[in-house]
Amino acid sequence: MHKKIVVIPGDGIGPEVTQQSIRVLDAIAQQYGHKFTYSFGLMGADAIDKTGNALPDETIELCLNSDAILFGAVGHPKYDADPAATVRPEQGLLKLRKSLQLFANIRPVKPFTALNHLSPLKAKNLEGVDFLIYRELTGGIYFGNKSLSEDGNTASDDCIYTSSEIERIAHLAFHAAQQRRKKLTLVDKANVLETSRLWRKVVKLLEAGYPDVAVDYLFVDNAAMQLIMNPSQFDVILTENMFGDILSDEASVITGSLGLLPSASIGNGGALFEPIHGSYPQAAGKDIANPLGSILSTAMMLDHFGMNAEALRVRAAVEWTLENGFVTKDIDPVNFYFTSTIGELISDLVQDKIPSGLNPENIQLRKSTII
Repeated sequence: MHKKIVVIPGDGIGPEVTQQSIRVLDAIAQQYGHKFTYSFGLMGADAIDKTGNALPDETIELCLNSDAILFGAVGHPKYDADPAATVRPEQGLLKLRKSLQLFANIRPVKPFTALNHLSPLKAKNLEGVDFLIYRELTGGIYFGNKSLSEDGNTASDDCIYTSSEIERIAHLAFHAAQQRRKKLTLVDKANVLETSRLWRKVVKLLEAGYPDVAVDYLFVDNAAMQLIMNPSQFDVILTENMFGDILSDEASVITGSLGLLPSASIGNGGALFEPIHGSYPQAAGKDIANPLGSILSTAMMLDHFGMNAEALRVRAAVEWTLENGFVTKDIDPVNFYFTSTIGELISDLVQDKIPSGLNPENIQLRKSTII
């Protein structure tokens, strides 16, 4: 099978982690007889520095003619610290979502047993945790009209949703629940917000079409508490853009490291896969970033291609590295391995080049050479 993949390395640690994902994809291609062709595009601070535009038209054109997009990260401190900046790295990502109609962001949350000790939650609260967050991605307050008064003392951000925007992602979430434990939780603020009342109305209407799925409704403040108190109760969480942004970041700490979680953004015009972590500029160029979020995002990409066995193989290799202590600095600040070492190890595991009884002492700490 031949697939065209656009790679957008982005900012900070983005180039380093996506490089390891490409390495793993190449290993999959060799092992299973596939062909992946890569094209590279600019976005974010890197694009602003080179073109003055956070998302050049050339990148959009590449993405529109691809089978999938592998994205690194976006953001840079020099823009974060400048409130007067008129062009910002994040504008590129928002524009890409709109241009490709990527209206659904999917974030799986499933802790790794080997890393339970790193989670802020007690071990008993991690048992059975395995859920998906479906976050609406192209509507709501992030895309509403914004205004600032002439004196600079009054600002507003409109939050707007239509029934059709809600329906299309709700159907995806219901279908996902049918393939899992058949439970869906809508998170809103319907006691206060008119947009949330519309969300609740639409989901209640759709509920009748999915009689095998049990539906719960939670206010967002309660949901934030329940994610910490009893995360195993959730199967599929459906919510709007800003609530999804906040709750998915909250949920990410359950696993013990931001570097572990993948995500997919899908819609009418393509599919984008990226780790949920930020650009982490302090670690850029040091070969210490955790590539697993990006590598697991490629596993989601492989599922998207219908390459389910290949995706399972990547996930199994990731789990093996964690169970055997091959981890990056964010997980073990003393006995850690470099970004490139982990990428090479997972690639070799995918191709059965590493014996299952490998002793960690046979791999040099903090080196990219496996011996």
